[in-house]
Amino acid sequence: MSGLGLVLHPTRDVTEVVGIIERWATRHRKTLMVRAEDKHRVPASVEPVPEGEVAARADALISIGGDGTMLGALRSAIHDPKPVLGVHLGRLGFLVEVEPPELPDALSRLLSKDFTVESHACLACDVCGDDVVAFNDIALVRKPGSGFVSATLAVDGQQYGYYRADAVVVSTPIGSTAYSYAAGGPLISPAADAVVVTPSAPMAGISRSVVLSPDEKIRLELEAHSSSVVVEVDGLVLRDAATEGAVDIGYRRNAGLVVRFDPLRYQERNQLKMGLLDLPFLPEQLRELLPHELRKPQEDIPPP
Repeated sequence: MSGLGLVLHPTRDVTEVVGIIERWATRHRKTLMVRAEDKHRVPASVEPVPEGEVAARADALISIGGDGTMLGALRSAIHDPKPVLGVHLGRLGFLVEVEPPELPDALSRLLSKDFTVESHACLACDVCGDDVVAFNDIALVRKPGSGFVSATLAVDGQQYGYYRADAVVVSTPIGSTAYSYAAGGPLISPAADAVVVTPSAPMAGISRSVVLSPDEKIRLELEAHSSSVVVEVDGLVLRDAATEGAVDIGYRRNAGLVVRFDPLRYQERNQLKMGLLDLPFLPEQLRELLPHELRKPQEDIPPP
């Protein structure tokens, strides 16, 4: 392994984590790369390269942030999947595994190939002629104040039904814990192959999640009376005010590779995080449940 690509959270301070990686890379004589737009955020020893070349030239990617940063790293390597190591710098994070203090050991294990690779599928989408991929989900969301999303669902060319809702979310198994889950959708095992279509706040039509085979082709088509629709891919806005057109969605296996050092511990952490999402408490309320000696000052507790 000769080169590592850094994928940085767009706004958070990554100085400390990048410093750990840079010192490790210097000791082991490894090249670090970052997209040219981020060169002012990293030491001078990190090589700036055009955005599209980071994943192509690196042997592995290090995502520094939360799940959104991790998804961006996976999308950047869609044409030539590379192992992606996630370093947690976010609020919750279901994809990232490594905390900053664990990073030196994790990098050494990455170098010695002492890890497993967790393969992830993505949704390959044709959005009104634009080809995009989504590792979590693609969503048709109503523009506030403009009515409802009205769309028909076809599966393998056969009309299935219609939606009239605030949003329609199509998700992968790993995306089932995100927008789809918030809309009332089921949790799908990351080991399963499935696509979930979930309406958010449905007013008419299909009102429950539909779980489909990965081999079925999905088409969502806006009806003539639909309101303006925002199309989101992994939470990023692709189209801001669509009023017509269709989204064709397929499933692509083995599209992303995620580094795992301790899969069992990672799964246990995620089970705890899912439980915390369902608790109706604020962070400062949860703090009161801890023994006094384990409590941190209230100002150190991040918002949920």
